[in-house]
Amino acid sequence: MKKWTIGLLLVSMMAVFLGGCSLTKVKADDVVKPEYTVMKTDDFPEEVADLIEENKEKEFQMTYQDGEYLYLLKGYGKQETGGYSIQIADLSLWDNAIHLQTILIGPDRDQEIKEEPSYPTIVIKMEYREEPVIFE
Repeated sequence: MKKWTIGLLLVSMMAVFLGGCSLTKVKADDVVKPEYTVMKTDDFPEEVADLIEENKEKEFQMTYQDGEYLYLLKGYGKQETGGYSIQIADLSLWDNAIHLQTILIGPDRDQEIKEEPSYPTIVIKMEYREEPVIFE
């Protein structure tokens, strides 16, 4: 009988603690494809260029906003050679989030490859939005 009481007490306590937690579902019911621009390195705002320089050694994903525009930054860290590119697999507006999925593409076998490190990075510029960004 004592074991039942302790078990019931533990289950009740867990229910109370977990009842305070909540999850927010990210919905993709009404997917919208926003307008965006993939920026050239020379066109990066100074703040964006600084963020990339500070973080380029490791993989990163972050956003930057300047009030008018939202910048989505994705870097794949240091690669041993050149010839890498980044492809956008998906950029869409969900009900309550911006979804970005990118793919790192390695050098083509027929391509002449520079034997110096590279830091593949993509910067996407879009109209400012307040929704959170989900990077994949």
